Amino acid sequence: MKILLRLVLASILVVPLAVQADGLSEDRVKELVLEAIRENPEIVLEAVQIIEQREQQRQAAAAATVLSENRNLLENDPNAPVLGNPEGDVTVVEFFDYNCPYCRRVKPHIEALLEADPNVRLVYREWPILGDGSVFAARAALAAREQGKYEEFHWALMGMAGRAEEASVIQMAEQVGLDVAQLRRDMESPEIDAHIAASMELSRAIGFNGTPSFVIGDALVPGVIEAEQMIRLAEEARAAGQ
Repeated sequence: MKILLRLVLASILVVPLAVQADGLSEDRVKELVLEAIRENPEIVLEAVQIIEQREQQRQAAAAATVLSENRNLLENDPNAPVLGNPEGDVTVVEFFDYNCPYCRRVKPHIEALLEADPNVRLVYREWPILGDGSVFAARAALAAREQGKYEEFHWALMGMAGRAEEASVIQMAEQVGLDVAQLRRDMESPEIDAHIAASMELSRAIGFNGTPSFVIGDALVPGVIEAEQMIRLAEEARAAGQ
């Protein structure tokens, strides 16, 4: 059905505008389209490519609008953790889930980026979409801010073996020296509810549908990316003044 639709759309593209303007019948237009395709079958592929390019341009324009409308919240939300250089001149935003294996895979690349570029601000959007354990881990990590241990706890959770569930998260909290009783109290903070709700809203507006997902300047990058690409995108954003 998708291929058939593309062919129909392609056929519309190859009909000369003058033919439509001459008021020819629909049957005659179809005959001319089929004749054009028989004589030049490559125009179907060309038309499909034009359609795809137009769709890509439409999506890029929509993404640019969304970024423009949400950039301040994405990059400067006071309720979002910031790692790297808080005064850095380039901001990298990552949407992630502690139970996402791809987020864990990208961890060393994030660390390499921060080591290679001391002027990167890394903004984290906790986006727990992989079950109750993910929600518990995200709330615990955000609560660790009250004890000044978000970064240490974050890296510990990202490096843990197995799934992040309540028991394993609490065990990790104890290992990094968090006061667990206070942590549990702080996990009920309305600021944590607000952060997670904002992550859900932003990801939906941008069009992300999985973790990890990144915003680097004007680039929207879903999935795993390696340090070299992160560094390049950060440099491009810096050069563009973003």
